[in-house]
Formats: sequence, C-alpha cells, structure tokens
Amino acid sequence: MFAGPKAGLRPIYDKLIETGFSMGTDVKVCPAKTIVPFYRKHVFAQIKPSTRTRIDMGFALKGVRITGKRLAQTSGAAADDRITHAIAITRLEEVDEEVRKWFRTAYERDE
Repeated sequence: MFAGPKAGLRPIYDKLIETGFSMGTDVKVCPAKTIVPFYRKHVFAQIKPSTRTRIDMGFALKGVRITGKRLAQTSGAAADDRITHAIAITRLEEVDEEVRKWFRTAYERDE
C-alpha cells in the first residue's frame, strides 16, 4: 500500500496506527488492499491513502455535529456507510489533538 509513489505517507500511517491502538486494548486492525480499518465491535475508523501526498483518516461519526476545523462529511454519510467523516492529512504534524479527539469519539461510540 505504501510502496512506490506513496512511500512518503508511511510515517503518517505509522503514527495513525499508533494513535488507533492507544484508544484501547480491544482495538483491532485488518489491512486490506486500499484501506486499513480499525475495529472494536464494528469499523470505527479507517486509514485511506487517497493520493501520493494525502491520507484520508475516516471516522464512523453518524449523527455527530461537525465542530472541528478540519473534519469534513464524506459521501459515505449520504450512502449510509459507516465512515461518515474524514480529515485529510498530508504532514505528520497534522496527526494532532483534533485527529485524536475524533479517533476517541468514534472509538467510544462503538461500545
């Protein structure tokens, strides 16, 4: 997934994986060909390398009011998908408090 042109995204991916596992001991990750979903009972978040320079960090936040600066509704909200919101991440420094806040919110909603 991070070979070739997307190799520069690997440090961001590694930080997001670390952040996801820090939510709790019951977090599972199951990498697929194009996404890396985080599970508890259901998928509550996912990493999607969308371009060579951007990861879209998606969250299952159906019905949650957007209050962050970077959190955006995805087309999944209209399609009734689990992943309804995302934050675009292009630099390691963007894995910040806002990302951790929405990770925590999505994790806690999947009890």
